[in-house]
Amino acid sequence: MHFLKLFPLFSQRKRVICALVSIAILLCCAPSRAADLEPATRAVLHGEADSAISLLRPIIASEPDNGEAHLLLCRVFYAEERPTAAVPECDAALRTLSNNSEAQDWAGRVYGLQADKAGPITGLRMAFKVRQAFEAAVRLDAQNGVAVNDLSEYYIDAPAVVGGGYDKAAQLADRSAARLPQNAHRIRALSAEHQKDFGTAEREFRAAAAVADRPDAWADLGAFYERREQYDRATEALQHAIAVDRAHDSSLVDAATSLTEIHREPALAEHAFRDYLASHAQSDAAPAFRVHLELGKLLRSQGRKAEAKIEVQKALALASGYAPARHELAGL
Repeated sequence: MHFLKLFPLFSQRKRVICALVSIAILLCCAPSRAADLEPATRAVLHGEADSAISLLRPIIASEPDNGEAHLLLCRVFYAEERPTAAVPECDAALRTLSNNSEAQDWAGRVYGLQADKAGPITGLRMAFKVRQAFEAAVRLDAQNGVAVNDLSEYYIDAPAVVGGGYDKAAQLADRSAARLPQNAHRIRALSAEHQKDFGTAEREFRAAAAVADRPDAWADLGAFYERREQYDRATEALQHAIAVDRAHDSSLVDAATSLTEIHREPALAEHAFRDYLASHAQSDAAPAFRVHLELGKLLRSQGRKAEAKIEVQKALALASGYAPARHELAGL
């Protein structure tokens, strides 16, 4: 997330009988309700946006207070970059999931997306909602690393008038250091980079990577070198991120996307995209339809337009409402 643009009367016997019946209904219905969401959850994680929407709509129609279903639909619309559709779903989710850290974090992301696409007045108003949601997510679960990262980026990027501040980021890093050391180093690195203290930023990004040799930390380091236009170092870090990502999760996509942006190692980037699309570790951290689009762009840059068109069509087959894919297809 980036927020530089900012500026959810019976007898005793009858009462006992009714209570027993109510418990029986809950015990009977709760498993089926959870089971109803399993196909939709799989569809969301595998980037099958159209399928997820078609599965979730009837569930929400019959259970309008199903916060989990609303949250899944919010995540689909967020992945498709459709904040106008996503915001009402996250708001509906929070009506029953206000004490859920994950729900608050997704709401903050969606509000941020809406703020980025809005004018300055609406963006300013939405910024407060972004901060409140991210702060709630971290307050509810201080070990939610994703929420910690999101809140830290808000503090670093947002102006003080809407609650941003390097001091707040530093305090969050200190609170997170014991249980989330990689996140704490990442916060300090981003804060230092934003203040143009690039030496400290590099040391902190490297410290984050040294915590557990995780691919996401190496992808962060590579992205830092990319922003610094140190492309040889970026390539080295991104190659390492791909090499250590044995799960073939979303970090592969981050690394491959950065390699594509700096026009390095196209064969490795293509292989990483394809490995992710074939993996069992897909998630909406890198929706499959967006990965198909990125792969299509890479192929187009190599003059492989027929193959690129196939990938973009795959993206639209999964998410027919994804405007960037429609735009890319028109250019092919």
